[in-house]
Amino acid sequence: MLTQRSFAQDRFEMLAPAVPILAALPVMPLAIAFPVFDPIAIAIGPIAIRWYALAYISGIVLGWIYARKIIRSESLWGGKAPMTTLDFDDFILWVTLGIILGGRTGYVLFYNFSYFATHPAEIFELWKGGMSFHGGFLGCVTAVLAFGRNRNIPVLSLGDVTCAVGPIGLLLGRIANFINSELWGRPADASVPWAMVFPNGGPLPRHPSQLYEAGLEGILLFIILALMIRAGALKRPGLVVGAFATCYGLARITGELFREPDPQLGFLWGGLTMGMILSVPMIVAGLVFIAAALRRGPQTRDVI
Repeated sequence: MLTQRSFAQDRFEMLAPAVPILAALPVMPLAIAFPVFDPIAIAIGPIAIRWYALAYISGIVLGWIYARKIIRSESLWGGKAPMTTLDFDDFILWVTLGIILGGRTGYVLFYNFSYFATHPAEIFELWKGGMSFHGGFLGCVTAVLAFGRNRNIPVLSLGDVTCAVGPIGLLLGRIANFINSELWGRPADASVPWAMVFPNGGPLPRHPSQLYEAGLEGILLFIILALMIRAGALKRPGLVVGAFATCYGLARITGELFREPDPQLGFLWGGLTMGMILSVPMIVAGLVFIAAALRRGPQTRDVI
């Protein structure tokens, strides 16, 4: 079967004697047409819910359900969990605020500070987009520390549950990025048959890096953490937190190799991107948490 490239080359050979200038034209690799989606997922009268907002809402709800299941399973903790499902019900508001405030603050500081410094009113215009995972993660950490101390709940165990459900939101968020045709990948060559021409990404076929990240940060990370929890990771407080930070950092750096850098930043030192640079401290901190959790050994709890 002839590919687009081989067909184009055949045409060049046939027409080059008559139209020599065609030989200088670039040959485009075969690309998949991007499926154009309506940016509004649900519309009820004047109320419109966009895909990105729906991803946040769905991620929080599904994560909440999964967290309650983890907390109720005494076999995973070696006894009674150090928190109740009612505690986590109350925590949802805290962590939601942490994600939103931290994510927006991180985007303003890490990715577009110069712009928002001259347009401060737009910082609050969340509907225009612009969220940072690393900022959202710091917001979650703040929420865990504040709520844990407020309710006298071990912050490492609360952090473990929070990180265990995190990949659900990451998966849905990356899918929303794909649907919105944003954060697309770098130009791809003919060896990438699944490359796509994004509506706002220029004429070149690009890596669907949103889907790569959905697979790495969402599906793969969820499976790793779920298997660790089944193997008894919750009995070592902080182990899931460390694994999440380390694995996410590695997954994000891998995804950044295929993702187009933010236009206002571009490539930084040595071809690194901001996403790569912010992921390095996560990996280091994650390894420290893993080492500390393994050194403490497993904890057992009395069943009441």
